[in-house]
Amino acid sequence: MSEPEVLIEVRDGLGLITLNRPRAINALNHPMATAILDALRSWADDDRVRTVVLTGAGERGLCAGGDIVAIHRDAKNAVENGDTSGVDSPSGRFWRDEYILNALIGRYAKPYVAIMDGIVMGGGVGLSGHAGYRVVTERSMVGMPETGIGFVPDVGGTYLLSHAPGEIGTHVALTTARMSAGDAIAAGFADYFVPSEQIPALLDALHTTEPDIAIAKFAQPAPVSSFVANKDWIDSCYGADTVEEIVSRLQSDGRAEAARAAADILSKSPVALKVTLRSLRAAGAAANLEEALDQEYRVSIAALRTHDLVEGIRAQVIDKDRDPHWSPATLAEVTDADVEPYFRALGDHELGLAAPRAAG
Repeated sequence: MSEPEVLIEVRDGLGLITLNRPRAINALNHPMATAILDALRSWADDDRVRTVVLTGAGERGLCAGGDIVAIHRDAKNAVENGDTSGVDSPSGRFWRDEYILNALIGRYAKPYVAIMDGIVMGGGVGLSGHAGYRVVTERSMVGMPETGIGFVPDVGGTYLLSHAPGEIGTHVALTTARMSAGDAIAAGFADYFVPSEQIPALLDALHTTEPDIAIAKFAQPAPVSSFVANKDWIDSCYGADTVEEIVSRLQSDGRAEAARAAADILSKSPVALKVTLRSLRAAGAAANLEEALDQEYRVSIAALRTHDLVEGIRAQVIDKDRDPHWSPATLAEVTDADVEPYFRALGDHELGLAAPRAAG
């Protein structure tokens, strides 16, 4: 009998969640998300659980993201067969439960410690980035790679990105830049740096010690962040109102790093880039994480019906030719009519996490 894909255990005061798909770098699927959601709900009033700890099995990372092969199947079916029932698709149901889980993590009443060792992408950020205690190591590689597959940052990623200092979050979202431990801390995606060799001792300490004290015992100064070194051009270039102007400023800046960022952006899905920038600006004005997740759900459901999501996953994951053919092909060709459908209300199918804002 194969092992469960997520291990749930209560031991010595800890609620232990171990993502257990090491061969897939613990990529998150729907059954895993619901198992974690059920565990957190049951532990909320369980006196045996003082602190929750999230880790990933294997040596490669906490979580490489969501199961995008399954998403590709749903998106391809929607595009080829004109299926518009995105909310009732397997991906739509997965996202609903996943985003509910992300919101629960963000407001969890008990200490929640995420060990962000190794690769932490997409859905992995959703499980860890909203935690009360976020620990990275020298092996951490954190990112939101969505625009590279014709998608848009989700799992509360737009909220984290939009609340990063200055325009760091916009840079990460549009280029899909990978964050080192120092970058993740500078961007507000993590809190503490602990060398990977000290993680077993930290986990042992958490059994008997409150997280603040246990982590302080092993934490070291955060490594230098490239974001801090490049803050001047990042803030000036990414403060523009359109993706086209951002690219223009980067190309005109004169620094090699800015030129590389412009090239990275231009390789991504043009419509996903424009939807992402609008999503980030809206998330920056959101009252809370729940409001941002509600918007992300609308955007994700709309993306499920698009050519670029099918093509992006095909190029990066299915065929691996790394040669996506986006439609529209350029930023100049993307119109408001291409962007607006991503933000349409879903009526009775809204995620509905956020309380309505008071009028006036």
